[in-house]
Amino acid sequence: MKEALELLGRVPGHPDSRCWFLAWSPGGGLLASCGGDRVIRLWGREGTGWSCRAVLGEGHQRTVRRVAWSPCGSFLASASFDATTCIWKRQEDGFECVTTLEGHENEVKSVAWAPSGTLLATCSRDKSVWVWEVDEEEEYECVSVLNSHTQDVKHVVWHPNQELLASASYDDTVKLYQEEEDDWVCCATLEGHESTVWSVAFNRSGERLASCSDDKTNHLRRVLVSDPNRHPTPPARFSRRGSPQHCVPSRCHLTGALATACGDDAIRVFEESASSNPHQPTFALAAHVPRAHSQDVNCVAWNPKEPGLLASCSDDGEIAFWKYQRPEIC
Repeated sequence: MKEALELLGRVPGHPDSRCWFLAWSPGGGLLASCGGDRVIRLWGREGTGWSCRAVLGEGHQRTVRRVAWSPCGSFLASASFDATTCIWKRQEDGFECVTTLEGHENEVKSVAWAPSGTLLATCSRDKSVWVWEVDEEEEYECVSVLNSHTQDVKHVVWHPNQELLASASYDDTVKLYQEEEDDWVCCATLEGHESTVWSVAFNRSGERLASCSDDKTNHLRRVLVSDPNRHPTPPARFSRRGSPQHCVPSRCHLTGALATACGDDAIRVFEESASSNPHQPTFALAAHVPRAHSQDVNCVAWNPKEPGLLASCSDDGEIAFWKYQRPEIC
């Protein structure tokens, strides 16, 4: 199955440091990376390879854990272990840090923009999820602090079309949030994992939510935006086997393939079986690269415009670029 995922090239993304996360710009032309060296790097194609276009290094004092592009592509948010989130604005000559969001007591683990571009969510080791509102003057105001989790919150992600927010935590659950009567509330708790939920990802329509856990399983659930607390069917479960360490999913909105980055140094790609029930889908392992990196793989990210282009990053500091071709067996 290795031939289904072809290595295109590698770059020393964050030398002598961990590379924690990758995020493609909405247009697919730039890849943002962040790491333990406290900087953000922007990468673009150069011939048949990739080169560093910019280094954003004046915003944070500690590890940068996550980056996220605004839907318009003009802003980049970065979440750091220094308990702050920086907002970088695209200028004619590069990116400038225009705002620093403060308030979390501990490391900020994740940041995500709502599809409207007017809301931003952050989460932290302090067990909280914050919702920020952005006005027309590009001012940011915290409009809600959500304390629904009982442990470190690892990840936040927005529904692709609605203002529905999901979070994953060390308390083994996924929480969903909606605005009700001018305040944000937890509207559903998704249980079933037996250990830390590392990450969650919606599919393109937002009808399904994938979660990856330390219990060696991925769950896929149907989500009803009109009633997030009601689950028509139990979650589909598929085992990753191998290492029980961290796993992060990335759903390709162009092809539907689900890629995972794991603590066993491997990348796996899953495809929904052609004969599976859409209400209770089954998945097959379509590609597996056991030694994709020399250390833990921290993130995989599908390009939003080029089908099959996948980027990965690792504790080894490298960024790898892959081309995925769907095998005939799927």
